[in-house]
Amino acid sequence: MLPDDERIALFLDYENLAIGARDGLGVSPFDFTPVADALAERGRVVSRRAYADWSGFDEDRRLLARAHVELIEIPQRMGGSRKNAADIAMAVDAIELAYERSFVTTFAIGTGDSDFTPLVHKLRALDKRVIGIGVQSSTSKLLPPACDEFLFYDRLPGVEPVQRAAPRRDRPVTRIVPEPETAPAPSADRDLESLVTTTLTGLARHADGPVLASRLKRAVLRKDPTFDEGDLGFRGFGELLRALENQGVVALRPGSAQGDPEVAVPTGDAAEDHAFALLVDVVRALGRPPLSGLKNQLRKREPDFSEKRYGFNTFLSFAKAARARGLVTMERDEAVGDYVLAVS
Repeated sequence: MLPDDERIALFLDYENLAIGARDGLGVSPFDFTPVADALAERGRVVSRRAYADWSGFDEDRRLLARAHVELIEIPQRMGGSRKNAADIAMAVDAIELAYERSFVTTFAIGTGDSDFTPLVHKLRALDKRVIGIGVQSSTSKLLPPACDEFLFYDRLPGVEPVQRAAPRRDRPVTRIVPEPETAPAPSADRDLESLVTTTLTGLARHADGPVLASRLKRAVLRKDPTFDEGDLGFRGFGELLRALENQGVVALRPGSAQGDPEVAVPTGDAAEDHAFALLVDVVRALGRPPLSGLKNQLRKREPDFSEKRYGFNTFLSFAKAARARGLVTMERDEAVGDYVLAVS
């Protein structure tokens, strides 16, 4: 354990998150993995607790147990009484941990409820860093400014909102099921490339300085404790990074210590230019396509396409980057409830 690693305690107001993800994004059951990955990029999670009346979350309970989250049962009560019981239990436990575990440097509070704003203020007064996590549509505007950092669940890598069709008069609103992927199962190289690039871009976004190879490996191990470069035929992590540099996946520069280079995502490389060219070709062929479903259209051309290979969290951010480069236009069309793209 190195002194610059944050020690994180995670507290989840689970009903708030799960219902917000279900109603706002169409995601059910709640996928905890994007939250775990985002925190792994920021430090070592030493405590994970989720608070809910678990009688209504059978499948979620099994998924969280596999992720080693401690489930705190809130007995069934009526209306606001149950909600207040969960809020109070979570706040009391967080403050108790702050006093008893001085080594905990950061508290991650998963909720969109403004009732937790006093808890955030108190934790910061105790010299603790606070990371908020919430679904954008169900997060109070009062909560994010109170935190040191706030992560909208919608924007985390791996979160794919379920698109809904526009309502018609002759039928109810239906859920669009994404087209089945025809791509072959990803190879170990693709898995490795995705793991390294997503971790690296996550670190780079909130790092005060360059990302060193040693820090990158610690974050990779927090995401996947079974990771071992030896299983992939490399004698060390540095050798693996050099191989990825030769493939154009990362860029290396000498670091402050010998054998610990700086690692960055290459910019303006041929692969990135090809990805933007692919987007332009597909948009031109489709005319004025909506953003929803456009990623699947790109994957019909190139089954292994992923915006995360180029350092973008979501396909929306990739499309906005193309707009910033003057390659496409992107306007909100309220009639379809989505962005519509066209070639510039």
